[in-house]
Amino acid sequence: MFFEPQQLTSDIAIGNGRVAIAFEYDGRDFHGWQQQKSGVRSVEAELAAAVAKVANHPVDLVCAGRTDAGVHASYQIAHFETPSIRSLRSWVMGINTALPSDIAVHWAGNGTEDFHARFSAVYRRYRYVIYNHPVRPGIQRGQVSWTFRPLDADRMHEAAQALLGEHDFSSFQAAGCQSRTPVRYMERIAVTRKGNFVVIDVQANAFLHHMVRNIAGA
Repeated sequence: MFFEPQQLTSDIAIGNGRVAIAFEYDGRDFHGWQQQKSGVRSVEAELAAAVAKVANHPVDLVCAGRTDAGVHASYQIAHFETPSIRSLRSWVMGINTALPSDIAVHWAGNGTEDFHARFSAVYRRYRYVIYNHPVRPGIQRGQVSWTFRPLDADRMHEAAQALLGEHDFSSFQAAGCQSRTPVRYMERIAVTRKGNFVVIDVQANAFLHHMVRNIAGA
């Protein structure tokens, strides 16, 4: 689902209950999604502060899935509760005005009572991009991984199919992972080459801490 800019002219009243928002961010300068006691920069803290300015009260954000430090998001979903009512344009433009340049909200809408950003999500999808070239990247530094050794994307794809289905992914989780179970259902994993880029596309019901980057590394 992608937001069409002209929809910002909508005069539909949004609020007085659960509000869902869709947003993107460049994760290079963040220590992940979750706000931390150490005070390091997080997406959650920045976004909650911006939403609070428009809602005119503090908000608690519930996100579809937490991302690790340095991870980008192209269409992340979160929800919050508010008695405030604003137009679509007011929510989107107001929040974006209060946000730093590395986060942008695309869309806002009313969520039904049974909608939950985390538990209503039917899958999560990650795309890991490797720049496979003898010379390191310049412009795309921080947006792609890099390895100078030649990679065989076809063989990588073939090997990755062993991960499909429901498995115990303990071998791919970080030591400090707080998940109650290491079992996840891998719906899709594809490895393709596009010129000098090797793309690993992974879709599952959920992921463990560092699971995708560890799979990519393997």
